[in-house]
This record gives sequence, C-alpha cells and structure tokens, in this order.
Amino acid sequence: MAVSFTNYGENKFMDALLRGQALGAPGTWYVGLSTTVPTEAGVVTEPGGGWYARQAVAATLAAWAGTQGAGTTAVSSGTSGTSSNNAQINYPNPTTAGAQISHWFLVDASSGGNVWLYGEITDNAGTPITITLNIGQLLFFAAGELRITAP
Repeated sequence: MAVSFTNYGENKFMDALLRGQALGAPGTWYVGLSTTVPTEAGVVTEPGGGWYARQAVAATLAAWAGTQGAGTTAVSSGTSGTSSNNAQINYPNPTTAGAQISHWFLVDASSGGNVWLYGEITDNAGTPITITLNIGQLLFFAAGELRITAP
C-alpha cells in the first residue's frame, strides 16, 4: 500500500538524503491505529477505551522484509519499492465496542513521539476499508500484510 509521509517524515528524509544529516530513525517503530485520516502535521486519533496500545516492531532486517519479497531478511535488492512486516503484529482485544479503524501509522515512541508516515487500511484488493471493532475481536496484521511502498 502506498504511504504518505507526515511533514516530520518528509523533513527527516530530505535532510538525510540531500543535506547530509543523520536520519535519526528509531531502533524500534511503533505501529499505531487511527480512527481518522492522519494529518500532514502527524495528528492521529487513536482508539479510546483503555484497551489499545501501539505495537513495537524492531527496525531490523529480520522484522521488515527486503524489497525483493515478503519474508526476506537480506538487505534490499529488489525492484518493488515495498517492504512488509515479517511477523504478525497483534493488538490487544478491545474491551469496548465501536472503534472504527481506518488508518495505521509508524511513530517513534510508544506514546507521544513523532508520526513519520501513515497509510489506509485496505483489503486484499487494495480497497480502503474501515474496521469496526467489537469486544474481544482479535485485530492483527498477519506477516506480510502491513505493506509499505515508497511513494
């Protein structure tokens, strides 16, 4: 799925790529969920109800696939421009009903922090969907399902 960088992510990328500045990418990414479209300023609306938590995924070759295909752990050498999660990302079971999740985002902290990029939640055909969560419903990104394609 295509992603959108926030202003923060765009600025970090440009400074690193063109201006010789350290990217400063975190050692751990946190995958968050939003009930609204994230903004360029990195404003997200995370589910309420006390059950939700961002999920940590290490910034490693083992945790994220190379561009040569899902599940790969070598340095990227493919032409897809796409990476994905190599392991399932699980969220706690909701204890309140009704949260409508439409977007995911990558942020550099378990709370607060800087949102770097975000994308819509889509079905297998790439069509945007909104998930309405029920109490006890298991929410997860299966391995290979959180696909991030460079813009």
